[in-house]
Amino acid sequence: MMSMSSWKFFNQVPIVLIKFYRAFLSPLLGPSCKYFPTCSSYALEAFQRHNFFYASWLTVWRVLRCNPFSKGGFDPVPPVSVNKNKFSGKTKESGNG
Repeated sequence: MMSMSSWKFFNQVPIVLIKFYRAFLSPLLGPSCKYFPTCSSYALEAFQRHNFFYASWLTVWRVLRCNPFSKGGFDPVPPVSVNKNKFSGKTKESGNG
């Protein structure tokens, strides 16, 4: 199992790429995001909070939803849930009974 510092290390590459996009490419394209936070802010926050694979999934899903047919609006990055078991829907405290 990877420690928290390991996934933060792997997340540095996409974080640098997002910051490059925001500094150099985004100003050339102009504002176009329908969501708050913007897609690049959302992606940056996802990679700062979550592991590489989950953050990648969140980012791709967000960009796919950002299209002319969506309403947009407030769409925050999901919080980190340490005690949640995604497969059974139970928390560690709930036990087997």
